[in-house]
Amino acid sequence: MNTPASVTVARLTYVLICELLAVAVSLTFSDALPLWVSLTGGLSVAGFFILVESTLKGFTLRGFSTATFGLGVGLFCAWLITRVDIAELVANMIRENAPAPTDDQSIERRFIINERADAIRLAINVSLYSSLGFLGAAIALRSNRDDFAFIIPFVRFRQEGSQGRPVVLDADAVMDSRVINIAKAGFLGGRMIVPSFVLQAIQQLAGSSHTTERIRGERGVEVLEKMNNDPNTRVAIHEAGKLAGDAPYHTRMIEVARMVDGRILTCDETLAKIARLQGLRVLNLHELADAMKPSIVIGEKIRLALVRPGKDDHQAVGYLSDGTMIVVNQATQLIGTTQTVNVISTLQTSNGMMVFAEVDAT
Repeated sequence: MNTPASVTVARLTYVLICELLAVAVSLTFSDALPLWVSLTGGLSVAGFFILVESTLKGFTLRGFSTATFGLGVGLFCAWLITRVDIAELVANMIRENAPAPTDDQSIERRFIINERADAIRLAINVSLYSSLGFLGAAIALRSNRDDFAFIIPFVRFRQEGSQGRPVVLDADAVMDSRVINIAKAGFLGGRMIVPSFVLQAIQQLAGSSHTTERIRGERGVEVLEKMNNDPNTRVAIHEAGKLAGDAPYHTRMIEVARMVDGRILTCDETLAKIARLQGLRVLNLHELADAMKPSIVIGEKIRLALVRPGKDDHQAVGYLSDGTMIVVNQATQLIGTTQTVNVISTLQTSNGMMVFAEVDAT
């Protein structure tokens, strides 16, 4: 077990403090408590809490603060209930069964009943505080920041400022495997939301008899599984039950984005245009891919692998990582090698940009 040195020092310091306290207690009660008993007791207490600390090694400060908040809410609810004095009512019902103090035996019995009534009242109060405190802490630990935003709006403001608004994924974006790498790289701040009808559409494609559709659907299911298993990626399924099932797909996507106050991540150009017309923020994967393409200028030197002959006999062709084709003049004999080439011109076509270059003579 790889324990940080600072934690080891803290544990040893805690054990030393417990042993010093045990010595102090032993000296105070030297006539009734031997030193070895005190030292054993102090070591046992230290060992117990160190064991608890080791068990909770995955419990972070954020989880501790969340549990503390939930505990406070639970204790407050318990305090409100105790203001009704339910425990006192139960205790009074028990006291009513106490006999009148006519003789010594009845007085003793009445005293015992009163003690039992007080003990039951205390037990009810302690049970209320402990039970509601536990429930509050457990529910808080199972909640996320969006749930806390219902009580503390500042939590939502902090989330939007530091991580961004939620991202609503459509079917095309889910089935595009690039979304996994984009999310891992941290460019998609905020929680990612998949509407239930999007998940249903992907499942239907995965079970399609058409080979192409089935492959895309299976890839979408695989992408969701990987994102769900990644601890750094928060994915939630949004139950869009209030939306009409016969409403157009684009309308349902826009309504979900409005409900969660989020952004839409898509590859669908039509959805992107409609959502932007209605004032929503859209993240288009195609636009992101275009923005990430390297800017090539005339005179730039590029290290390029020449992989095949070009259209003309003297030309060789290579490709950049984004698929941009570069035609190199007078390089047929260099096919199969990697060369440094100089860009001499560029041509924008309907299929993309073509780049013409020559082998660097230097």
